[in-house]
Amino acid sequence: MPSRIIGHLDMDAFFAAVDERDRPDLRGLPIVVGADPLGGRGRGVVSTANYKAREYGIHSAMPITKAWRLSEAARAYGKPPAVFVRPNFQRYSEVSERIAAILRSHAPAIEQSGIDEAYLDLSFAGTFAEAETICRKIKEEIREREGLTASVGIGPNKLVAKIASDFRKPDGLTVVEETEAEAFLAPLPVRKIPGIGPKTEAFLKSRGIGIVEEFKKIPRDRLQELFGKWGWEMYDRIRGRDDSPVQERYEPKSVGEQETFLKDTRDPDFLMERIALMCRNVARRYPEEGFKTFRTVVLTVRFGDFETKTRSHTLAAPASSVNELESEAMKLFEPFLDRRENPESKLIRMIGVRVEKIEK
Repeated sequence: MPSRIIGHLDMDAFFAAVDERDRPDLRGLPIVVGADPLGGRGRGVVSTANYKAREYGIHSAMPITKAWRLSEAARAYGKPPAVFVRPNFQRYSEVSERIAAILRSHAPAIEQSGIDEAYLDLSFAGTFAEAETICRKIKEEIREREGLTASVGIGPNKLVAKIASDFRKPDGLTVVEETEAEAFLAPLPVRKIPGIGPKTEAFLKSRGIGIVEEFKKIPRDRLQELFGKWGWEMYDRIRGRDDSPVQERYEPKSVGEQETFLKDTRDPDFLMERIALMCRNVARRYPEEGFKTFRTVVLTVRFGDFETKTRSHTLAAPASSVNELESEAMKLFEPFLDRRENPESKLIRMIGVRVEKIEK
């Protein structure tokens, strides 16, 4: 009997799928959820693209202007242009909560790692075959109740399960038993390993390493020399080893808002007005999520050249009012209006405000 069986469920193009389900006029069309492209002059990024839009090369985190250009290129070839939809996070959260309730009805412990994904501890099933049966029931229940599809990975730990859930998207189910884990990972691109980003990928590629099997040839001590303590963890991950538990309750560590402006600006009245509005939105949200106080205020400023600075202040005692939040945010922002934080008088592209050390 295996010691651990973990599932990872990932909803397929979640935001776009909810919008397509709720709006008959969108069905069958390429959908991009994100900022308004404003005919190629918009700001911001893509939150989610459905699979038809991905065929055009559009993907999440892409600048919305590039997504618009790819859509126009598809239109020039006679394909339907993408429909750009502004996100409805309240609606997505409601659907996410109902899906979480379905998962809890089938598994004793789940860990929501995002609005559209969760880990399930399926060890109680006893065998991978039984865990697969349970996950097929979950997928079918989500389809019947919500009209949505999900992809599931089942593995001996969270790491393998997460990679497996992405293996046969959309609407996939992939089972990787403990004895199969290393062989499953070996032919995959190194970027598939959680924690390996574009910089590490480029570093490895410059050394002729593109897939996990090649990466495994580097000795553990050499990995430590190259990456520090992270090298030791990487050594285990590329061999499918992970002992992190499924944590039943996820507590948000911060609540924040950010806004990318239509035009880069240094207009103090406009910028302080937007900060005040973000503070009010944050102050409204953290009690809605069950929190009463905060102690740290964080301000993020991105200039027109994409240089980004983050400044924070931790209060001596917990605070709760919007006035306290706004006062601290303004104090952090004022130096960006002069040479203290903006010696080159750069225009500002984006501002974010968030609170941390939030408590029940």
